[in-house]
Amino acid sequence: MSGRDLFCQPRRIGRGAALTLVFASVLVAGAATGSFPEADGGRKSPSDTARSAAPAGHHEDVTEAAEQALADGKSPMEAAERAVSRSGDRWGAVYSRGEYEEFEEALDGRYTGVGLWARRERDGRIEVIRVSSDSPAAAAGIREGDRLRSVDGERVDGHPVTEVVSLLRGDAKDAAAGTAVRLGLERGTHAWTETVRRARLSTDSVAVRELAGGITVIKIDSFTKGVGDEVRDAVRDAPAGGGIILDLRGNSGGLVTEAVTTASAFLDGGLVATYDVDGSQQALHAEPGGDTGRALVALVDGGTMSAAELLTGALQDRGRAVVVGSRTFGKGSVQMPSRLPDGAVAELTVGHYRTPSGRGVDGRGITPDLEVDEGALRQAETVLGGLGD
Repeated sequence: MSGRDLFCQPRRIGRGAALTLVFASVLVAGAATGSFPEADGGRKSPSDTARSAAPAGHHEDVTEAAEQALADGKSPMEAAERAVSRSGDRWGAVYSRGEYEEFEEALDGRYTGVGLWARRERDGRIEVIRVSSDSPAAAAGIREGDRLRSVDGERVDGHPVTEVVSLLRGDAKDAAAGTAVRLGLERGTHAWTETVRRARLSTDSVAVRELAGGITVIKIDSFTKGVGDEVRDAVRDAPAGGGIILDLRGNSGGLVTEAVTTASAFLDGGLVATYDVDGSQQALHAEPGGDTGRALVALVDGGTMSAAELLTGALQDRGRAVVVGSRTFGKGSVQMPSRLPDGAVAELTVGHYRTPSGRGVDGRGITPDLEVDEGALRQAETVLGGLGD
């Protein structure tokens, strides 16, 4: 799995909450969410949804626990966290008002961090896989391939990448832009310590490059605001007759609306996914007019989650793309937010989504048409060659 310091694990993890991959509000590292269409076809922002969503199921239990704590002069947020833990909701989580606002900003493409992406290798090492240009990490000379050994003196080898991301962002300290973070790094036989200052950065969730033979690779790191339109522009600008590799590896999800817009770049309308909220069935549809003629391969791995799995399942079920790589993460549940008395937000599971053919994803993931662990991009190029022929 890989991650970057934009998408952080919720601060609540230090108090026992599980890694949260919310599907209907905010995006976090190794974690993903999206704002969902309302039943009447309109769309609301995550904050609007949080203010208007009616509690459902165990939402009521959590809200009641928070209200009782407030009446007793205790912390509503801590009471809500205990109620979520008792509920057994694997993806449930509670966010403070500030955290929730921060996550909403991340969905709009802004975040506080140092500007690097990292992944955990099989031996537990944390490797830098990308450094954002004009970021503190880039200014400090950190490069792709460097090994991250420690953050503020804490060794990170063997830690989940989401925890490393949280340390980089300084979540436990509510670290703001301008705060310093000390990184222990290694490059070959050279080891050193670098102190950088966190900064307010903008996301660059889509990267486009061309390979030999007119192949266009569109890499999507997450579905933040505007990603769908960027993908459509990239498809339109791709060389005539050239195939496309849609690289969704390590994509932790994001705004579902952006995933649907991305699907619309490759489909001529039709079903993208269905989902249920407390038993009420809803459907997501692509817009007509997408490019259905180009050969397309979707590249996935175990870090492909949530909204990225929704997109992958749609392209696979509709026969639009050959999926190459390894089985995806398997996060297909729907969370809805509700405000607590102190302004915190509880995200609790209310349903699940399914691919166009009716497949459930939660706990199962999506199995690629061609399973490949090593050299997946090279295999994707080979598959595209066959599709072109």
